[in-house]
Amino acid sequence: MEIGIPKEIKNNENRVAITPAGVINLVHAGQAVFVEHGAGIAAGYPDQDFIDAGATMVDAPTAWAKDMVIKVKEPLASEYQYFRPGLILYTYLHLAANKPLTEALLAHQVTAIGYETMVGADGSLPALTPMSQVAGRMAVTLGSQFLQTQFGGKVVLLGSVPGVAKCQVVIIGGGVVGLNAAKIALGMGAQVTVLDIDPKTLAKIDDEFEGKVQTLFSDHQNLTLSVARADLVIGAVLIPGAVAPKLVTRTMIASMAPGSVVVDIPIDQGGIFETTTHATTFADPTYTVDGVIHYAVANIPGAVPRTATDALTAVTIPYAATLGRLGFTEAVKVDRTLFTGVNTYAGLLTEQAVADSLELPYHALSTRL
Repeated sequence: MEIGIPKEIKNNENRVAITPAGVINLVHAGQAVFVEHGAGIAAGYPDQDFIDAGATMVDAPTAWAKDMVIKVKEPLASEYQYFRPGLILYTYLHLAANKPLTEALLAHQVTAIGYETMVGADGSLPALTPMSQVAGRMAVTLGSQFLQTQFGGKVVLLGSVPGVAKCQVVIIGGGVVGLNAAKIALGMGAQVTVLDIDPKTLAKIDDEFEGKVQTLFSDHQNLTLSVARADLVIGAVLIPGAVAPKLVTRTMIASMAPGSVVVDIPIDQGGIFETTTHATTFADPTYTVDGVIHYAVANIPGAVPRTATDALTAVTIPYAATLGRLGFTEAVKVDRTLFTGVNTYAGLLTEQAVADSLELPYHALSTRL
């Protein structure tokens, strides 16, 4: 199989879909890899590194013309021109909040595999986990930054100093993102509260931090009280493949002190705050609603592209090698994780959560192979 790696064109998306080590793995597995010129420079990988690994450097149209295209982020509208029947697209898709992309994939009969819906045998999300770890950890440092006076924040230090009250960090969702956000927030000296609907998740958080993190059931009352007193609120709720639930209302946001900050990590799935009405970019990362600073960048790990690229490709490229070796049909039959990642196939929407979110017809992949 010929595999194309185009350069990411999303605003300040500096990651690349493969490392030179990943190229070596695919080449050794019998695949031919074609990387767009300059695709890895921002992540610290110059073209020569890919050439030395066995890749061929090409332009964007050539990369997109290959049997399978591996990316980091979902294609933008300007890339829809490359869609065609039979193309295998392997990337983060987040279709539940992106009907135009979904419709374009269906219209051009693209086989689209989304990292974010690939479910492992243990119920984990192997291709999403490393970026969730990065995003969770970065959310705290970003929130701390925007609390500073030069950004219009609450003019407080997240961890404070001895003798001065610590900041209140509220994390909504205790999964991978929430756990990693809690680690950094607690390490910086903040008072941390994690809310979740799952008692087992709350018990895990309590054990992980030996009771140093406040855990609460995520009901309306606890959310209302927690958000009102928070200096920084981090949205960390994910329903794989589905649009994110709007858990924090505008009334809750209005109860926060001016200059407080919210970071809506699942904004690429629609976000959990009623007031995060649209995603932002690194070029213009925030907007203010009712005096509260909203950080809604949809590709947070893109700010640390070397770390993020290395972590992402370590888990995604082995599945790509399986696709290349066996071909799509056989690969998804023998690898259940790949099977669960298929969002569109032969003009049909095969991801139930996306279909429900967008109110489009769903077709079970198992009946189409």
